[in-house]
Amino acid sequence: MRKLNRGRKLSRERDQRKALLKSLAREFFLREKIKTTEAKAKELAIFAEKTITIAKIANLSARRLLLRTFPLKLVKKLIDDIAPRYKERKGGYTRVIKLGSRKTDGARMAIIELVK
Repeated sequence: MRKLNRGRKLSRERDQRKALLKSLAREFFLREKIKTTEAKAKELAIFAEKTITIAKIANLSARRLLLRTFPLKLVKKLIDDIAPRYKERKGGYTRVIKLGSRKTDGARMAIIELVK
């Protein structure tokens, strides 16, 4: 039993899972809306919420934390463009919209986007 074990495995090892989340998050923050599988979208939502919360702080410490994960160009976009939109909001920066199944393999698809 997986009691108290958080997160989804996504059929990947730990390092592959972390790399997948980073690349999904990078594309998500650049485009502000992406289409992916439902499980990946739900995991990305958790990761993105935490990232935006750090970006809202906007001090040197927050920048350095974000630079561990993302390139400088994306960190600037996060702190200067995305985070100020949610200054008054305490959470719930993302929305996951469930779509139908993919025709090829039947995977449940979803769109994840930033709330306006």
